[in-house]
Amino acid sequence: MKATDAAGPPVPPGEEPWTERELARVRARLWDDAAAARAEIRQVREHAAERLEDPAEGAGDDTADSGAKAFEREQELALAYNTRDLLAASERAIERMDAGTFGVCDACGRPIAKARLEAFPRATLCVTCKQREERR
Repeated sequence: MKATDAAGPPVPPGEEPWTERELARVRARLWDDAAAARAEIRQVREHAAERLEDPAEGAGDDTADSGAKAFEREQELALAYNTRDLLAASERAIERMDAGTFGVCDACGRPIAKARLEAFPRATLCVTCKQREERR
C-alpha cells in the first residue's frame, strides 16, 4: 500500500488515521531535510578541496596551531558524517513512505505514534523499542 492510499500508515489504537495533508507535510519536511543535508555535504567537500589545493596551508604553524587545525578538521569530518547519516535516514523514510512501511516499528512491527513521527519523521522504532534500545 502506498502512503498516498486512503488508509495511510498504521496508527496505534486510539489515534486518528493519517490525513493526506499530514503525510504531505511530513514528506515535504523529509525532502527539505535531505536537500539541506546535501547542500551541507557539498559545502564541506568544497571547503576540504580548497584546503587541499592550498600548498601554503599550515606552513610555518607551530605545534599548537597544527593541533588546533587538526582538531577543527576532525570536528568538521564528524559533523559531515553525521549529516550524511541524517541524509540517509531521510531518504530511507521517504522510501518507507513509498513502500507503505512508514510508521511501522522495525523491532516489534507495531505502529509508531503519529506524534513521534511528526516530531521525528526518520524514526524507525516505536517509543517502547527505542527506550529498550537505549537501555542496552
